Amino acid sequence: MGLPSALQAKLKRMRFPKPKLLLLLVCFLFAPGLVSAATLYVTPSTGSFTVGEIFSVQVSASSADQAMNAASGVISFPSDKLEVTSLSKTSSIISLWVQEPSYSNNAGTVTFEGIVPNPGFTGSVGRLLSVTFRVKAGGVASLAFVSGSVLANDGLGTNILTGLSGAAFSLGSVVTPSPTPTPAPQSSRVGVPSAPVVRSSTHPDSEKWYASSNAVFSWDVPSDVDAVRLLVGESASSVPTIVYAPPVSSRDLSDIALADGVWYFHVQLGNASGYGGTSHFRFQIDKTKPQYFTLEEQSREDATFPRVSFAVDAADQISGIDHYEFQIDEGESVAWSDPGNHIYETLALLPGKHLVIAKAVDKAGNYLVDSVTVEIEAIESPVLTSYPSLVKTGEAFLVKGTTYPGGEVTLLFQRDKEDAVSAAVSADKAGNFEIFLEEGLKDSGSYKMWAFVSDERGAVSLPTQKLSLKVERSPLIELGSWATTVLAVMIPIVALLLVLMGLLWYGFQKFVLWKRRIRKEVKEADQALHKAIGLLKKDMASQIKLLEKAKTKRQLTKEEEKIIRQLKKDLDDTEKFVKKEIKDIEKEVK
Repeated sequence: MGLPSALQAKLKRMRFPKPKLLLLLVCFLFAPGLVSAATLYVTPSTGSFTVGEIFSVQVSASSADQAMNAASGVISFPSDKLEVTSLSKTSSIISLWVQEPSYSNNAGTVTFEGIVPNPGFTGSVGRLLSVTFRVKAGGVASLAFVSGSVLANDGLGTNILTGLSGAAFSLGSVVTPSPTPTPAPQSSRVGVPSAPVVRSSTHPDSEKWYASSNAVFSWDVPSDVDAVRLLVGESASSVPTIVYAPPVSSRDLSDIALADGVWYFHVQLGNASGYGGTSHFRFQIDKTKPQYFTLEEQSREDATFPRVSFAVDAADQISGIDHYEFQIDEGESVAWSDPGNHIYETLALLPGKHLVIAKAVDKAGNYLVDSVTVEIEAIESPVLTSYPSLVKTGEAFLVKGTTYPGGEVTLLFQRDKEDAVSAAVSADKAGNFEIFLEEGLKDSGSYKMWAFVSDERGAVSLPTQKLSLKVERSPLIELGSWATTVLAVMIPIVALLLVLMGLLWYGFQKFVLWKRRIRKEVKEADQALHKAIGLLKKDMASQIKLLEKAKTKRQLTKEEEKIIRQLKKDLDDTEKFVKKEIKDIEKEVK
């Protein structure tokens, strides 16, 4: 197969090292024997899908014996049964595209052409691109290579392509059950292990989509198992080929670059009798945001209509759009599922500008965001035609006005920065309304009064101008307030006086008892003193008699005479002083 002209021109512009003469001679003489086999193929090669379902295939190249550095091809598909929704170059071995991958749903073709830089690619699975299809109609759909080429990295652009392998899919209206993480049927071979039950901590539900490709799987390994075979791929029924001996009980696939799409993890246990049944665990990956998302406000004939409709348009090539989320201004986000008409309508909005933020969320949780600013015009405000400017507390009063027939009018009153109180009434057919406040306003002070109206659509007006309303206390309430104030002052004073009087009476009683006790003590002291003085006089008198008796026998000395006189004098003085002090104490306590 000849080299495509665009690729030839690209290769001519590339600089290759000049081979030595001997190497050129060898290549010239033995080139036919050095050309290795290379193939282009599609995986999966078979499968069953239903109308409306989306699935992906991988276009890959295999060149196991010789490095390749370019590939090109044209793939045909039945445009009446399939349509391409997107192409992906993620994880492609081609980094320099001579022609960007493209498709035509009218012609039913996919075209690609690109270069793998030095040192090229050698291996059995060289991913080129991913093609995502949507099933349009039932039947059998075949994918076939119309043309293709794989060029060797030999400096000569040798085409080493030897085979082209397409795919065939069964398309129907009945959904083929997806494999679940349950073991395959028990092998009929005697003694081999049963197919294990495979679990995943990262992708537990085979029917759900996940935004992470770091999949982790685990299974139980019986004691007699000496080896495990594993494989991850896009075929639902592959037999694993990668052997782990000794056996492992888990596998983390974070070291493998898994592209978006449906994958299968295969596990097979082996023992001395051989390998048993294979378990096939399906898991789905979608790391890519939705392809596009637009949010468009629908026109409104009346700018005061409070509910706004938006047309949403979004597509996701892998897992599909799951739902939408809407947030208005600083409110909470609300999830919404499209019933099929692609129109979302808000609740009634207040007058003014509003920011509407919307998300289109795919089944793996990836999303795109769009936003629109909308403006709601206010309906005409009501007119207050009759209202008081001064009322008494608790006094009933009436407010009158005009507005839309049947409009719901709300009247508000606010004192200072307190919470406003409100009253509501519906206007009559002529648009007149009366709001009668039977109990009036309970608290006195300066109030602001205003009103607004809403119609049957939920549209709201701007508030009217705030009017002043003064609320004074009624005479009866004033008198009651004065009495309450007086009582509030007098009661504590009376209570205090009563407490003081009680304390004084208690102190007086204590003082009387004290005086009585002192009098008793003084009387007892007086009696004891008289008794003591009497005893002292008697004793001193006996001593004086002894001295006087001695005088009859002999002449007393001057000192003895002096002692007798002094004793008599001290005794008289002491009795007089004690009597005087006792009399003074008795005077004080009377």
